[in-house]
Amino acid sequence: MKKILFVLALLASMQVANAQGGGAAAAKKAVEAALEASQNAKKATKVATWTKLAETYMSAYNVPAGNVWVGATENELRLSMAGEKPVSTENVVLDGVQYVKQVFGNKNLYFNQNGQVEIIEVTKPVIDGALDKALEAYKKAVEVDPKQTKTKDIAAGIKSIVDKYTQEAYNTYSLGNPAGASSLFEKAFNASLVKPNEKIDTSSLYNAGFSSWSAGDYAKAKTLFDKCLDYNYYAKDGEVFFKLADCAEKLDTSAAGQVARKNYLEQGFAKFPQSQSLLIGLINYYVDKKEDPERLFTLIGDAKKNEPNNPSLYYVEGNIHSQLGHYDDAVAAYEKCATIDPNYEYGYIGEGLMFYNRAADIQDLAQNEMDDNKYMALVQDFEKALKSCIEPFEKAFNVTKDNGIKTSIAEYLKNAYYRFRDEDPKYQAGYDKFNGFLNQ
Repeated sequence: MKKILFVLALLASMQVANAQGGGAAAAKKAVEAALEASQNAKKATKVATWTKLAETYMSAYNVPAGNVWVGATENELRLSMAGEKPVSTENVVLDGVQYVKQVFGNKNLYFNQNGQVEIIEVTKPVIDGALDKALEAYKKAVEVDPKQTKTKDIAAGIKSIVDKYTQEAYNTYSLGNPAGASSLFEKAFNASLVKPNEKIDTSSLYNAGFSSWSAGDYAKAKTLFDKCLDYNYYAKDGEVFFKLADCAEKLDTSAAGQVARKNYLEQGFAKFPQSQSLLIGLINYYVDKKEDPERLFTLIGDAKKNEPNNPSLYYVEGNIHSQLGHYDDAVAAYEKCATIDPNYEYGYIGEGLMFYNRAADIQDLAQNEMDDNKYMALVQDFEKALKSCIEPFEKAFNVTKDNGIKTSIAEYLKNAYYRFRDEDPKYQAGYDKFNGFLNQ
């Protein structure tokens, strides 16, 4: 009942807005009137003239979406859209996700698998570049308001423009146009800096860089990611450094480009030694260039000097040894994590994954081995590695408080125990335990 009342209230507010706005023609006429006023020498000195112009642009921008909102169901839209019907309907896949696309005269609506609108794509705007023009009007309003009488209203208006740019950027990216999304994210970032809003929207800046990187425009991506560093924004686990290293490698295949790649990775790793992407990036660099991977251990050693009781550093050290095939050294590093903090699950997880992945690699070799004696030797190695993953995974399962991690570990343990269920009752009991946990 509450939802119905909310929808009816929303519908009523939209109908009032429509009655006031009168649709596309009325919105366009309002913009023309406000624009004419702004060209009047006397009126152009008043802040209200420019805020009015900005507001009319925003109203025109909103007209095509009309009485549609993200999250609305088809049944709700039947009420709010007053009989407006789609021209056609089709199933589409965007970035691996299936949607139902409804095509209207001025917009396309994309319904997700829950039957809710997830993307509103305007195909016929009332005013081209309405957001850009609204922003320029607000900038002019600031110029003619030296006493800052409308600072709060102008800031709110600019914030609304930033939000619209951002939503359009996400939609554009989802629709398979990362280059267009990058431009919109960049507009959102630049708009956020405009007075009196003056906020540094590092999220939009990063997204602009990421979208350019996704589009293969590595020069633009590098410029944007470098700007992220200027603002001391690194994204989760220093991902900005990893992307910059990738851009450097793709933009310049010479020795200088490879040095830049290495420097970005090392800078990032020094700040985020727990970052798997940076770690793998460095390992790949040293393997590709046949340089001494001991440099990795030097970096880890420097980090340990600063934080000798940080178990995550030993976890990372274990991962390096594991990637390089130093399995005994990896076990020693992973077990050091438990010495420092017995409740640090990642040391156990790292050891378990190393043995489990090792078992999978040996199994692949065995499947392609034609010599019976070599095949049986590989099977023995496979079973030894698979059994070795059980104990650390069990410890991780017992200490972790994260249900998602617990579920993932249970899946590994279920598979490992299943292999040996006929060998010993304890393995059958282990399989039953974790299979039961996963089926709860």
